[in-house]
Amino acid sequence: MEPSQDYIVIKAKDQGVQVIGLTRGNDTRFHHTEKLDKNEIMICQFTDHTSAIKIRGKAIVMTKYGTMETDEQH
Repeated sequence: MEPSQDYIVIKAKDQGVQVIGLTRGNDTRFHHTEKLDKNEIMICQFTDHTSAIKIRGKAIVMTKYGTMETDEQH
């Protein structure tokens, strides 16, 4: 499978936003973690190894489908 040509952009609204890559296949597992500082931006792409991306913390996520913000943590 070729990597997707689609990218997503994640902008941290707070310190310590976690971006977690999850594997593709029979067993979904964490395979990569990044921590973003406030106002840092990360550009991500789905690949042969990455089937999902999990975001913890306050962030703005921009995709070709639109822009979303994570909810406040309570």
